[in-house]
Amino acid sequence: MTIGEDMFALVERLFPICRSITGNGVRQTLNIVKEYLPIDVHEVPSNTKVFDWTVPREWNIRDAYIKNEKG
Repeated sequence: MTIGEDMFALVERLFPICRSITGNGVRQTLNIVKEYLPIDVHEVPSNTKVFDWTVPREWNIRDAYIKNEKG
């Protein structure tokens, strides 16, 4: 495989993952990234103060749909 093909294969794995700033999608994404880069992942509980920021509550989307074309 060329480097371009390797990159495309990685993007194909990462793109479908539903992720935000917290949640299972972030964990899944970081686990894939760890296959390529030596990173350490640390989890911080929700509502923890970090400098001038508070870690938000985790949320995971389990199901979503569009009811009809008008919403």
